[in-house]
Amino acid sequence: MRQVIIIGSGPAGYTAAVYAARANLEPLVVASSVEAGGELMNTTEVENFPGFPEGIQGPELMEKMQTQAEKFGAEILYDDVVELDLDGDVKTVTLGSGAVHEASAVIYATGSAYRKLGLAGEERLSGRGVSWCATCDGFFFREKTIAVVGGGDSAMEEATFLTRFASKVYIIHRKDSLRASKIMQERAFANDKIEFVWNSEVADILGEDAVNGVVLRDTVDGSTRELALDGLFVAIGNDPRTHLVHGKLDLTPEGTIWVDGRSSRTSVPGVFAAGDVIDPTYRQAATAAGSGTVAALDAEHFLAALGEAGFPEVSRDQIENLAGADAA
Repeated sequence: MRQVIIIGSGPAGYTAAVYAARANLEPLVVASSVEAGGELMNTTEVENFPGFPEGIQGPELMEKMQTQAEKFGAEILYDDVVELDLDGDVKTVTLGSGAVHEASAVIYATGSAYRKLGLAGEERLSGRGVSWCATCDGFFFREKTIAVVGGGDSAMEEATFLTRFASKVYIIHRKDSLRASKIMQERAFANDKIEFVWNSEVADILGEDAVNGVVLRDTVDGSTRELALDGLFVAIGNDPRTHLVHGKLDLTPEGTIWVDGRSSRTSVPGVFAAGDVIDPTYRQAATAAGSGTVAALDAEHFLAALGEAGFPEVSRDQIENLAGADAA
């Protein structure tokens, strides 16, 4: 039986693995068979992760994180979790291959997935003008003409942020009114660089090696037209990957996993969560990595109380009161 199993291999999962491995917990990381490395595997140059002043490619950053975790003894398994049993002292993780692993603690760091438009060119031009993160990629669009798709707070925030770099920002929305909060709407309407394209949806993304425009479809009369662009930011929301823990862990109104304050402790003892799966607001690689640190330390404290890894045994009452003791 393992001491800790980490589900997820993005910045949160791999950082948790580094800390857990350095604490001699010999973590098993279930990294996924098709999405190992998380969303950064779809990002080209990352310039805002600490320690890389010249920038680093997203896949290279994740490779370095994995290498660091393995250096300290983490085991990486390329498979997918299909079932979790989190009740009781022993947690059971069932994989797509049929293998079953048990552990005293589980760190759940599956991240979130940006909602996509579902267009063929979206995947092909990802990192070549199509983006889901203004904070990550806005810098590359200095003095360019770009568009943001969406009508909520995230879209208004992304568009307003992008005006720091772009010469022109269109907001493409399928309706004639926004669902964003009043203050976010006012900021967007007041910005001279922003122009709204109402009652429109993106029907196609144009460009071979880079985005050079989109085809817009009028949602009222069905007519189409082309709009020249250098980049397209999709801001229609994101979904935390919580499908495996529905009915097993408490969730927040935003759909993320509930954790106790600034800790990573979930509603089930011995289960910890980290990264975008608990964060509906920031969703950055650096904040996810910090969250992974917290999860590994919380798991280490939990296992210490259980008497794992040579630590003395304590009572169940002490385990249940561990959160209060740590806070004190």
